[in-house]
Amino acid sequence: MILILEPDLQENSVAYQAMTRFLDGLAGIEYRIHRVQGAEELLREVYLIGNTQSLDLAQMEALPGVAKAIRVSREYRVLGRHHNDVRGNGFTYNGVHFSQDSLHVFAGLCAVDTREHVEQMMRALQENGQVCTRMGAYKPRTSPYAFQGHGSACLPYVFELAGKYGIKVIAMEILHESHMDEIRQALEQTGNPTGVMLQIGTRNTQNFELLKAVGRQQDFPVLLKRGFGITLEESLNAAEYLASEGNNRVIFGLRGMKSNLGDPHRNFVDFAQVPVVKRLTRMPVCIDPSHSVGSRDTGPDGIPDIFQVTAQGIVAGANMVLVDFHPDPATALVDGPQALLLKELPWFLEDVRLARETYEERCLLAGAQREAGA
Repeated sequence: MILILEPDLQENSVAYQAMTRFLDGLAGIEYRIHRVQGAEELLREVYLIGNTQSLDLAQMEALPGVAKAIRVSREYRVLGRHHNDVRGNGFTYNGVHFSQDSLHVFAGLCAVDTREHVEQMMRALQENGQVCTRMGAYKPRTSPYAFQGHGSACLPYVFELAGKYGIKVIAMEILHESHMDEIRQALEQTGNPTGVMLQIGTRNTQNFELLKAVGRQQDFPVLLKRGFGITLEESLNAAEYLASEGNNRVIFGLRGMKSNLGDPHRNFVDFAQVPVVKRLTRMPVCIDPSHSVGSRDTGPDGIPDIFQVTAQGIVAGANMVLVDFHPDPATALVDGPQALLLKELPWFLEDVRLARETYEERCLLAGAQREAGA
């Protein structure tokens, strides 16, 4: 069961103390208090763990300081979409709002290679009205001899250039708890010119100790990619690890499944599950067409496969697109064959706009059908 407390209820207030005294007296039930910073106010949610079926919903809702009680209907309690759950599904970070209704494109370098390429990428983003990007500093590689990323050495100039070109959020994968400290230090060193969204890659989806550590911090939101060889349910529970530790600013990423059934694409595209994740949880959903397709192949209609699967995900309701671009893919140190060209960025963004427009029109059509059937 989840208790949503009155906005800005103070922990030293009479109502708050009375509510916690009552919860302390419940036999066999523990509780955790989560603090959620909204756009204008601090919200608190209390998660009751144990045999809560015997608790009367109306009685719990009548407790001092409680605005609403929700009976949990899914295993992922914090991030799940429960019956009669009226909580919002989004968050704002560094001036950018993320929700199941928004859409943001994170075009950028899969792996940072040179300062010059970073600047070219960010300049192109600014010229096309974009405020988000992806920049890989830490790279997990199948081979121990492959390029592992520049790590903390590139962070200062990446953040400085982000500030110079008005980039507000950088999606950046981390592989270890210490990488969070390196990112914090580099941000402070450069005067906090931008924001970072921590990315948990597909290989670390079930690295539970890393998930717990990332969940305990409140500085950065998190993009969690689906594990490439596990079920959707297992990946959603991995996201719940983050939220259960206190950070519910989580975006769920679909990036294709490891299966030769998807050949000749790099992975089997799973973007049909965008609406499934949005139905089961309150998380915004990201798609990663670059790692799903893995090439710059183009169909006889002249449309690249990456554009095609991006459109499929957006028409299905995706809220974020993580896509690889590079000024010179032939010299890219990671995933050059799948990187789009900077000159293709305006085309890509216009194609995204068309797909989003189609999604919005479909939503209007669905709403009209509901009203007609009411």
